[in-house]
Amino acid sequence: MDVITIGDGMIAMCPIQKGPIIFSNTFERKVGGAEFNVAIGCSRLGLKAGWISRLGNDDFGKHILKTARGECIDISEVKLVDGYQTSVYFREVLSDGASRSFYYREKSPTSTMKLEDLNEEYFKSAKILHITGVFPSISNNNQNIILEAVKLAKKLNLMVSFDPNIRLKMWTKEEMRGFIEKVLPSVDILLIGDEEVEILLKDSNIEKAIETFHSYGIGKVIVKKGAKGAIGSDGKNIYEVSAIKPKAVIDTVGAGDGFAAGFLTALLKGETLENCISFANAVGSLVVGVEGDNEGLPYYEDVLVHLGQSKKIER
Repeated sequence: MDVITIGDGMIAMCPIQKGPIIFSNTFERKVGGAEFNVAIGCSRLGLKAGWISRLGNDDFGKHILKTARGECIDISEVKLVDGYQTSVYFREVLSDGASRSFYYREKSPTSTMKLEDLNEEYFKSAKILHITGVFPSISNNNQNIILEAVKLAKKLNLMVSFDPNIRLKMWTKEEMRGFIEKVLPSVDILLIGDEEVEILLKDSNIEKAIETFHSYGIGKVIVKKGAKGAIGSDGKNIYEVSAIKPKAVIDTVGAGDGFAAGFLTALLKGETLENCISFANAVGSLVVGVEGDNEGLPYYEDVLVHLGQSKKIER
């Protein structure tokens, strides 16, 4: 495989109409989960993606598993667990595309994972381990799983990609900083939002933050700035890459996951850092034009069209 990731899979209940959730009466069932979205994004872009997770042995869990199969994701390390309900969350989407999430993930099936469940042979088959700050924010057990996975990845010479994806609803700033400081020395690729820089380092200076992250030994640091594009550094050169204007901004959820999938795809195709960021920007701008956590994740040829590198595909 090219990319493997570890994380929760959830049922996403998305409102039919936009507006405050207190006035939303009807919802549509979809699927979500930060790491799961990245696996979907990588697969659609042509990579071989694997997902490590646990789901409840219920209809929701089976639906997520069926979705993963349909996206050509390897699910040999995903198991259905008896006695645990698949996590659910409800979304609020406002008219400007902004959203909030309300989680119901107590007694998550992923809490049953043990360190010995990490299959070394599975890791040997991959090139990149992609992790986020979402899965470890759920429980201390998950934090231990991620630390062990990172240790295994480094032992087997996989690149480690990390998106902090900070959710302060899930843990305190102190807990978040304590865990991330343990992870950073093993990270090869850091994909962080500009607002997260200030939360993590207590300083909004991007150039200073890039130097700080490089001091941990991180080879590639990319700071995402939303509509303002992104800035990336390999320790020698800094690239300021403009955003690619989306056709419309309908739903911003999943844009960061799309960015990660785009960046990793371009990287594995041997593109320069600047081109990797540009490709990732293009993926993110396509994601925000479609409602849903992963419905807007594009196929490789769609990104080339969006970048003006290929003719429009007739379907």
